[in-house]
Amino acid sequence: MFEKMKSIIAEQLNVAADTISPQSKFKEDLGADSLDLFELAMAFEDVYSMEIPSEDLASLSTVEDVMQYLQSRGIEE
Repeated sequence: MFEKMKSIIAEQLNVAADTISPQSKFKEDLGADSLDLFELAMAFEDVYSMEIPSEDLASLSTVEDVMQYLQSRGIEE
């Protein structure tokens, strides 16, 4: 799952994939702003065929947070 997410994040945020770790914070480490985060959430929704409610987005600050969120909803890939 991490490798797939890493490529999505790298493409959406225009950052090098090798700079992304599970502990990477979207805003502080990867330079994402609110619009970037919204677009990233939409990309995850498309790839994983699910919806991430806006109220849940606020609690997803690291790559690992998103992986755990997806896994808690039965997504394993």
